[in-house]
Amino acid sequence: MLRVLTSTLRFPRPWRPLETRGCSSNAGAADREIQVCALAGPDQGIAEILMNRPSARNALGNVFVSQLLEALAQLREDRQVRVLIFRSGVKGVFCAGADLKEREQMSEAEVGLFVQRLRGLMTEIAAFPAPTIAAMDGFALGGGLELALACDLRVAAASSAVMGLIETTRGLLPGAGGTQRLPRCLGVALAKELIFTGRRLSGAQAQALGLVNHAVAQNEEGNAAYHRARALAQEILPQAPIAVRLSKVAIDRGIEVDIASGMAIEGICYAQNIPTRDRLEGMAAFREKRLPRFVGE
Repeated sequence: MLRVLTSTLRFPRPWRPLETRGCSSNAGAADREIQVCALAGPDQGIAEILMNRPSARNALGNVFVSQLLEALAQLREDRQVRVLIFRSGVKGVFCAGADLKEREQMSEAEVGLFVQRLRGLMTEIAAFPAPTIAAMDGFALGGGLELALACDLRVAAASSAVMGLIETTRGLLPGAGGTQRLPRCLGVALAKELIFTGRRLSGAQAQALGLVNHAVAQNEEGNAAYHRARALAQEILPQAPIAVRLSKVAIDRGIEVDIASGMAIEGICYAQNIPTRDRLEGMAAFREKRLPRFVGE
């Protein structure tokens, strides 16, 4: 286990700036289905993945998935990214799930391979080193909810966000992690009920069940969940980034094993944090009664 965790805890290579520092800062960026945005000023360190496929309500098609995997690979290498927000550029929709029109054109073998690729995408999101937040301002159905479940935190519009693993209503079953992540989030019995019935939930209902962290009243612009997600990211931003990333590893790995093994994982993560400059800075700031200035080293 020590060898596996040590490999997992390798930090990114030296910082390289993102190719796209704004959603439409370079030619052709506005036409991409996935756009990478990096906030500046006091929000520097917050990155966003903007899903922008209005013609198909952000459905998970081949191009969409390829560009999302590309964006994640790019962001993983940027040590300045301390929080990553997934948001939609399509009003009223987070992600409508699978692109069934595209899937109709696939052979059975191609469907199997594509669903495997989707499962890999969700794994990449879940394994992203920094905290991830899904800002759900509209529909998140099937694979769209599976994408949100792969994120660390979820914020939803109380009434306009409608979510559910509805695959059974279409003769399918969740294939991109939903059967595994939903019971880990809500418990086995409730997850079975929601999957077996294909039930749709409002953001407020989802919060009551513990499926989302926050549910907020929608605004006229239709982006209230995004603003709450951004405020949440701003709370994370000033914290020690290495400690936050190691906490994520300790929780994600520890929840899968017995508590004794989980405590061992926590110990390994803690040991990784001891030699960091950020730990010494935190102690110095406490002693000097000032705010710490963490640098991620």
